[in-house]
Amino acid sequence: MELGLRRKLAAFLCVSMSASFVSCGDIVEKASDSPTSSAVTSEAVSEVSEDAEASAQTTAPAVTTSAVSTTTVADVKKGILYDADGDVLVSGDVNEENEEIRVLNPDYKIPMANLVSEMSEGLDMTFEKKLRTPNPSPVSGDEKVGQSIQLTLDADKQNAVYQYMADMNIVGAAVVMRSDGSIMAEVSYPSYNPDDYYKVKHNEDLAWGTYGNKAFQNAEPGSVFKIMSEVISDKHGIYSLYDDGTWYYDGTSIVNWDHDTNFSYPIPDRSLYSAFINSSNIYFAKAFDQIGAEAVLADLNDIFHFGTDIDCDFGNLHNNVEIYCQDDLRRTAFGQSYVLTSPMYLAALTREAVFGDMVRPFVLKNVVDTNDFGTVIEEGSKPNEVIASIPTNCREGLLNCMSGVGANIGIYAPEGYNFYAKTGTAETWMGDFLYITGCMKNVNDNGTAVYGDYSDYAGQGSYIVVIQIRNGGDHGFEFASESAQVYQGIVNAVMN
Repeated sequence: MELGLRRKLAAFLCVSMSASFVSCGDIVEKASDSPTSSAVTSEAVSEVSEDAEASAQTTAPAVTTSAVSTTTVADVKKGILYDADGDVLVSGDVNEENEEIRVLNPDYKIPMANLVSEMSEGLDMTFEKKLRTPNPSPVSGDEKVGQSIQLTLDADKQNAVYQYMADMNIVGAAVVMRSDGSIMAEVSYPSYNPDDYYKVKHNEDLAWGTYGNKAFQNAEPGSVFKIMSEVISDKHGIYSLYDDGTWYYDGTSIVNWDHDTNFSYPIPDRSLYSAFINSSNIYFAKAFDQIGAEAVLADLNDIFHFGTDIDCDFGNLHNNVEIYCQDDLRRTAFGQSYVLTSPMYLAALTREAVFGDMVRPFVLKNVVDTNDFGTVIEEGSKPNEVIASIPTNCREGLLNCMSGVGANIGIYAPEGYNFYAKTGTAETWMGDFLYITGCMKNVNDNGTAVYGDYSDYAGQGSYIVVIQIRNGGDHGFEFASESAQVYQGIVNAVMN
């Protein structure tokens, strides 16, 4: 089953479970493109049929590495997965039982396992058809071998970020995106040693459980959602509101994170800028309350592509937002209630926040000749493909806000870079998730450069870095801002 379908099914289950707990009274709005049961079923039939056809074929020759998974040898063996620098990530071989096996390069196998392995429904499965398309030139003897793929990933950066998270015991995810939309690293800790699961074709825990790729899993985003709330408030002319610290209404309440420590409440005329950098839940809840569900949902979709799937070469980015009543609308403003998204989407959102345009994330750089990595058979996904944009008159205000947050959390920006950020602490059914989304923006980068390869990216391009920490309590972190040192460590691993 393709990664995009698995993602849709997971999102559908989350939505179905959450809907059963609705207790707000009359429905105000519901906006989610989550497929219905019948839609999922028909899609599954189509996609599984394609997978069955692809799986009736096979894999490619390669280097000596560690065994991963098996399938029956067929007419065309799969080609090789390379990183952006030409380092082998996944290759193929045949064992003594004449079974095709996929192998991961031992230098990268654990940090890459839950991203590329078939066992985790990773990129080696996503690009099955391309990897089984016969190579244009013979590879070895009479056997038929597929063409190969160059990814945008930087295996050395993937290793560095993963090792840092392992050393610090940071359970969660980190996504590093270049400003053209290409994914440099997509780390999920913990991962696993594929040698321990030899001959396993698929395992739920490896795909979606403890060892699954958390960078691609949906959860509540918390206050990083306020990147969108700030723009929507700006668009509708809401620049100042009464902030009481604790807002009681309809028998319930919303509180700010500092409601019991900040003695300046109430703040009669809190500004939009102050609300963002101090992460006021009440300000944005009241703003959404004034704007209304219909306009909020339209803006989320039109400005941020939040509500309609983003079709990427690695699968669909599916976001969920549902508004059943006014309470849901208010809590949506700070990324709670029925709001779900992934660190991967947050990287795309942060790119849009800093440059003004959201570009489609991608990992496919080129399709290359298996005999010669330098020979490009087919260009990959389009860089800098704009799919959503912030209104021009709303961009400067958001950029100032994110600059203020970046300064407040104390992240060091090297010479020639400016840092923009937003933090968020989300209450989820698995506990509190802590987020920092940020961008080290090169002062000379306007977000339009196209790179033949990424060997010259350092010193020219920008780095969008998103972290999600799922075990903040183990480190004594109550709020995301307290994890700034961890974020700095990841930035250092990427840029050094």
